[in-house]
Amino acid sequence: MAILDLIQHANEYPDEIVHRVPESGPGEFRLGSQLVVREAQQAVFVRDGKALDVFGPGRYTISTNNIPLLTALIGLPFGGSSPFTAEFYFVSMREFLNLKWGTPQPLVYRDADFGMIRLRAHGTYAIRVDNPQMFVNQIVGTRGSYSVNDLDEYLRSIIINQFNDLLGETHTSILDLQGITLELATTAQNALTTAFAQLGLRLIGFQIAGIVPPDEVLKKIDERSGMAAVGDLGAYTQFQAAQAMRDAAQNQGAAGGAAGTGVGFGAGMAMGQMMGQAINQGTSGQGGQTQQGQPAQSQPGQGAATPAGSGFCVECGKPLPPGAKFCPNCGTPVASAQ
Repeated sequence: MAILDLIQHANEYPDEIVHRVPESGPGEFRLGSQLVVREAQQAVFVRDGKALDVFGPGRYTISTNNIPLLTALIGLPFGGSSPFTAEFYFVSMREFLNLKWGTPQPLVYRDADFGMIRLRAHGTYAIRVDNPQMFVNQIVGTRGSYSVNDLDEYLRSIIINQFNDLLGETHTSILDLQGITLELATTAQNALTTAFAQLGLRLIGFQIAGIVPPDEVLKKIDERSGMAAVGDLGAYTQFQAAQAMRDAAQNQGAAGGAAGTGVGFGAGMAMGQMMGQAINQGTSGQGGQTQQGQPAQSQPGQGAATPAGSGFCVECGKPLPPGAKFCPNCGTPVASAQ
């Protein structure tokens, strides 16, 4: 085992939190070895599994002056150059930003409007090591290198547990959750600070990017907002009937020429009239009576006369001559204008 006279970690990976020197097995050092700790680093000196001291940025000569406990752990039979085994853990003190968190499974939420629904949430957070000695003892152990990815799953489980408790205490509708995400994020960060501190970490930022229900709930919300946007259901139904009339005319025209177009147009108009009458009867609230208390007219196609001015016969769909009292094609009477 070679004696390490220069102890340092110069090539730090972007996501690396801790790097051990040497990476595997104990290292052999001696009093007088040089320790170099760079900016945004701290070095934890460990012997026999015990963290004895922490060194900040700078250059050090290993001696019993800066590591007093060495006097009791090693002898000095070689005039102060006695070799000894130990490890140094170089801990990155920089901030690790834009770390992702999210719910792997939907969380059950008691919604004020929709009842029990499932929600998914995701966002970002940022951390840095606050207590290097505690972090090495609690998390790193004897590993040669430790990165953010190694810690990610464990930290996410802590976040999800706390966030689930937070949602359980929030009694509102998902329609209002987006308006209080900043408040929820601040509350969650305050609650998570203690859990992270117990690992030697500091949570320096926590954001909620979104809280969304599953697709089937989103579909129901879209339907509700669509009905609110429609307003006048009768007018909307007539609009749909007009669209159906146009589509029917185009389809029939493509299939059968001008004659087919007339049939499709007449059938579409009759459909619009029937749906309009059904809406009027439904909104009158008189059980089949019109708003003026008169009996509802019978539906076209069941012996009813063609309304005056409609332009097409409701029975055969053929065009009606101006002023005609009967359809020249099928003989269906044309009702006089009211």
